[in-house]
Amino acid sequence: MTQKNYYKILGVSKDASPEEIKKAFRRLALKYHPDKNRGDKVAEERFKEINEAYAVLSDPEKRRQYDTFGSTEFHRRFTQEDIFRNFDISSIFQDLGSAGGIFFGGRGGAKVSFDDIFGQIFGNRDIGPGTSGTGGFQYAGARGQDVVLELPLSPEEAVNGSQKIISIQTSGRPERISVRIPKGIGPGKKIRIAGKGEPGPGGRGDLYLLVRLKLDPRFRVDGSDVEIDRVIRFSDACLGTEIEVPTVEGKTVRLKVPEGTRCGRKLRLRGKGLPTAFGGRGDQYIRILIDVPERLTLRQRMLAQKLRKEGL
Repeated sequence: MTQKNYYKILGVSKDASPEEIKKAFRRLALKYHPDKNRGDKVAEERFKEINEAYAVLSDPEKRRQYDTFGSTEFHRRFTQEDIFRNFDISSIFQDLGSAGGIFFGGRGGAKVSFDDIFGQIFGNRDIGPGTSGTGGFQYAGARGQDVVLELPLSPEEAVNGSQKIISIQTSGRPERISVRIPKGIGPGKKIRIAGKGEPGPGGRGDLYLLVRLKLDPRFRVDGSDVEIDRVIRFSDACLGTEIEVPTVEGKTVRLKVPEGTRCGRKLRLRGKGLPTAFGGRGDQYIRILIDVPERLTLRQRMLAQKLRKEGL
C-alpha cells in the first residue's frame, strides 16, 4: 500500500495550524490548477493529491485519526470516498476566490470539467448536495440522492455484531431491508447499503446508516471510554474486596478493589469500552465511592470510636 504523507504533500509541518494548512493548500492549488496546466497529466494528478491531503488535514477528526494510526492503517480503513465524504469541494474554489471561476470556465478560461478532474477518484459517480459525494454538483442522468438515516444500536449489538430489519420509505412506499451490523462498529460510523437511496434517472442512490449507540444511563461516555460509579463500604476500602461490575455489552465481570482504595479512585477494565473508529475498543473506568452511613448502631459507633483512637 502506497504511503501518503499529507503534510509533505502540502509542505507543512505536522504541528501546522489550520490556517497554515489552508494557506499552503491555496498556494499549491493555484500553482497546479488545471487551467494553468492544460494537458499536463502530472499537474492534474498533483492537483488531486493536494485536494486529498487538504480534505484530510482540514478535518479535525480525520486529521486526528491520520496522525494516530499513520498513513498505511488510515488508507486500509478509509476509501477515497470516505476521505471526501462530507467535504465540500465547492468551498475549495470559494477559498481560491476568482480561480474558482477560471476552473469552471469563468473569465473566458478553458472549461475544465469537474468530472475530468475528480471522476477517477470517485469512479465517475454522481456528486450531489446531501449525498456521500463531495460538492454541490449533479449531472444530467445522475443517480438519485443518497439518504442518511440514524441507526440506534445497543452497545451489545455494536460490539458483537447483529442482524437488523429496518423500514424505509421509497417513493411513498414502505420497504423493509435486512442489515448486517459488523462486529465492533463504533458510534458515528456509517453502514452503506448500495442502491437503497432516492430514485433518479441513472438509478437509485445509496442508503447510509449512521450508527448511534443507546447506552445505559448509568454509564458516562468520554470518546470511546465509559465510566460508571460503584459504592463500597469503608471497611472494604480499607481491607480490599471484590465487586461485580456491569459492562456496556450487558455482561458482568468481577473486579478486585485493592486495599487502601480512596474515595474517587478510578479502576480500569481494558478493552471494555465502546468500539473505536479503527477497530478495537476503548476502556471502562470504575469510580469507587465510599458509603458513609447517616446513622450508626450503638455497636458501630463504639467500633468507629475505637478506629478513630487507632488513627483511622
